[in-house]
Amino acid sequence: MIIYDFRCEREHRFEGWFSSQEDCERQVEAAQLRCPVCDSTVVSRVPSALHVKSSQPEHGRTARLPAGTAAAPSGVPVQGGGAPDPVKLREAMERLRSWVAATEDVGTGFADEARRIHNQQAPERAIRGVTTADEARALHDEGIPVLPLPAHLVDKLH
Repeated sequence: MIIYDFRCEREHRFEGWFSSQEDCERQVEAAQLRCPVCDSTVVSRVPSALHVKSSQPEHGRTARLPAGTAAAPSGVPVQGGGAPDPVKLREAMERLRSWVAATEDVGTGFADEARRIHNQQAPERAIRGVTTADEARALHDEGIPVLPLPAHLVDKLH
């Protein structure tokens, strides 16, 4: 699984999960990628942060936004030289932490609950929980919007 970062024509940032670099390139060229914020198909890859593989099991915290809800803060305002503005970065992180804290923790039942919400079998709401990368990928393939969360945003909530 390869994860690439993208930016749409309106400067919204998001990530995509692909089986290969060729798969990513094919989807970009065919305008199959859409910005989760504005639905634009005019997207381009941007540099990604390094990913460090750990010996921990492949389970991660994930969140789902209810339909019509604004996405978590996207992009970080930069100063003239292109470096992130530390004040704006701190503000963006605090907004993201507040957004995560306002979600309901459904634990290891995340994938099942996300599907129930998507299929209108459970009340529409923002949830967070634990799922595998394969399960998160399956949700994405089913058209269910999910967002992987860095552990440090969730661990402080417990």
